[in-house]
Amino acid sequence: MAGAAGKHPARAGEGAARPDTGGRRLPRTLHPVAWWIWALALATAVSRTNNPLLLFLVLAVLGYVITLRRTDAPWARGFTYYLYLALTVVAIRVVFRAVFATGITPDDHYLFALPRIPTPDWYAGIQLGGPVSLEALLSAATDGLRLACMLCCIGAANTLANPKRALRVLPGALYELGVAVTVSISVAPQLVQSVQRVARARRLRAGRNKGLKALRGIVVPVLEDALERSLRLAAAMDSRGYGRAGSATPRSRRLTGALMLLGMCGLCAGAYGLLDATAPKLLGLPALAVGSVLCLAGLRLGGRRVTRTTYRPDPWRFAEWAVASCGVLSAVLLFIDVGYNPAELNPSIYPLSWPTLPPVPAAAILLAGAAGFLAPPPSAPAPYITAPRTEEAA
Repeated sequence: MAGAAGKHPARAGEGAARPDTGGRRLPRTLHPVAWWIWALALATAVSRTNNPLLLFLVLAVLGYVITLRRTDAPWARGFTYYLYLALTVVAIRVVFRAVFATGITPDDHYLFALPRIPTPDWYAGIQLGGPVSLEALLSAATDGLRLACMLCCIGAANTLANPKRALRVLPGALYELGVAVTVSISVAPQLVQSVQRVARARRLRAGRNKGLKALRGIVVPVLEDALERSLRLAAAMDSRGYGRAGSATPRSRRLTGALMLLGMCGLCAGAYGLLDATAPKLLGLPALAVGSVLCLAGLRLGGRRVTRTTYRPDPWRFAEWAVASCGVLSAVLLFIDVGYNPAELNPSIYPLSWPTLPPVPAAAILLAGAAGFLAPPPSAPAPYITAPRTEEAA
């Protein structure tokens, strides 16, 4: 028996008492829906402001949370590429604002002038080229920065949440749609992983081409690898019954489609009634409530035709509630306009002045950053530990 102990490896923790963590939380994977709620709520808060100080604070919060709670999975390594995409969005917004000139006022700070391109009469109202002012570029930069922050929020959700685990919590009626969404969401992490693999192979082979010359040697292997991984994922999901229609009768399908269509119409009408103050009261909360009930009924009826089992379902505990609540409260505080002047969320460029940092919105964004320590530490793969050999085994 002693010899068997020296031959067979044992997992860490098997057959032993639970380790003493010294009061620390045990690592585990947070529910993916909690991360998506947190990120979407923070993106909603970002849509409320174009104050550059608040937007940079959002980027700092995203970087802090991702640094603390991302895993070593392939999809958790792509946030840097989302930052590159965000910088590209800001640059494109600034270039378009400079090219499609809107004119400058006498009080603007003149920077330079681009060559003016004449346009035909039917293209009147749009001017190509001309003088460019500092105020115009700053206005374009702040608008692009807001969109860039929203993209980074989505990138944070893709970085922190496992897209394949999120598929398991979707309702049965949305299972086919969830498969397509999961595959589409996993495209970006797969491309990032392929780029890293090809770049590592080029370094090992001492590739000398750089810049545009190396583009051909990178793009073709990356596209080929991503295509092969997508085909393997589709084949694996098809072999396990993902996306199967089940045994639903034509009447059940028609009834489910009618409920979902009427429910979506009710949700649209309710949203319009809440946003438009002149709309009838029946188009507000009543239409929104009726639409929600119809959608839930359609989802429940459509979910009966999909039978599936769940192995080790993701728990929803206090940490999930805390992370989701941080994002939701941050969005609520930026929408209720209490304790601060709403004009501070959208400072004016005209006249040019330094924006102020309102305390309440800043505290709301920092509250979203509390998800970094409220979430449990990410779980790591369990290492294999070889049991020590005894004298008898030797």
